[in-house]
Amino acid sequence: MKMFTGWLGLMMALMVPTAEAYNQEIRALFTPDPAQPQRNVFINKTPDSGYCATYPDECKQHNMFSIRIPTRFGPSSVITPGTSVPIKAPANWRQLTVINRETGESEVVEVRITGIGSDYVLSHTAASLVGVTDDREGHQKLWTGDRWVYAAPPCQYSGVGAYTARTYRFFWKTPEESPCTKVAAFRIPFMSFETMDFAYELRTPNPLGMSSGLYTGSINYFLGPGRDFDIGGLPADDGNLTLDFVLDVQHTLKVTLPPGGNKVELVPQGGWQSWINEGRKPNRLFRDQTFHISASSRFKMMLICPTIIGSNCAITDLNARRSGMVELKVTLPNGLTDQHGRPVNRFPLTVGNAGALHVMPSFYVDRGKATLHFEIGEQYTHYMVQPDVPGNYTGTMTVIWDSET
Repeated sequence: MKMFTGWLGLMMALMVPTAEAYNQEIRALFTPDPAQPQRNVFINKTPDSGYCATYPDECKQHNMFSIRIPTRFGPSSVITPGTSVPIKAPANWRQLTVINRETGESEVVEVRITGIGSDYVLSHTAASLVGVTDDREGHQKLWTGDRWVYAAPPCQYSGVGAYTARTYRFFWKTPEESPCTKVAAFRIPFMSFETMDFAYELRTPNPLGMSSGLYTGSINYFLGPGRDFDIGGLPADDGNLTLDFVLDVQHTLKVTLPPGGNKVELVPQGGWQSWINEGRKPNRLFRDQTFHISASSRFKMMLICPTIIGSNCAITDLNARRSGMVELKVTLPNGLTDQHGRPVNRFPLTVGNAGALHVMPSFYVDRGKATLHFEIGEQYTHYMVQPDVPGNYTGTMTVIWDSET
């Protein structure tokens, strides 16, 4: 008999319900905007619910976003005159780490709660609790000091409240992480708070320094008396709130050559006429090839070629078995710098990783004008250009713009 009682007690303990958890996704997107290239920020993509969905103009004016979760606080026991009813939100900045699902790169995001609201539900009509007939007057007299719509300090008035005979919908701004306390002026047999609205603000990393992809991470809050979210000093039926962050980074890296720009002919200054007509040997052969680039993320430029002299590419006359070394330099538009933050002006590209140019954007560059400078110097020009010796030098140089840095 004692053994049976023990097992029954264990079974009953296992069946005791535990506090549930509520998960809410917070999604933000970065994609470069050609109309605002200097605006390098994430745009909130989480649909509003609760206060901001009901009063969008109020929230737009203060750049607020709100979410409503279906949690319930209470009910309370008897509230006597002079009883304090606290409202508190986690208004201080808190950090979380988000990780790129593909690359494993991590970044730090900060979040704070800038507003909190709910709908208090009374055991009886507010008018009957204070001994009047008008509902609005009942809600006004039920609490000492200002009406409930006017937040208790340090919370701040948000602009709008709504009521019925037994309920009052409110939303307060939370500039500080401290309880904002209302005090009952009359006896209330019991009350509860139905649903919870909260507004939030994010500090996100600079997207120009992030790789493309989805960055995810979570932060946990606790709900209930004296905890992160405290409404009325009452227990919540959902004791935990998890915010799941998804930062979607969609970069642009696009290079556009003019028609025929993939074929480059190296010629002397002023053309070949001085050599053909006067026999004046040129000192160099060159061509500047312009292109347009759009970039919102870091990338690197690399050079590869099948024939190499030193660390540079070469062009070859297969018949004469002569080769000439071609130096390649690049100039990029304002807004694209090297890894040390310096402007890119005739930066020499050489073959291999060691000769790569690592580029960082300081803002989104949209169709910026850039130049590839091809040149054969005096030594190789004099070697290649010989009197009465025809030559046909060709070669391939491949320039790679690699966003996977």
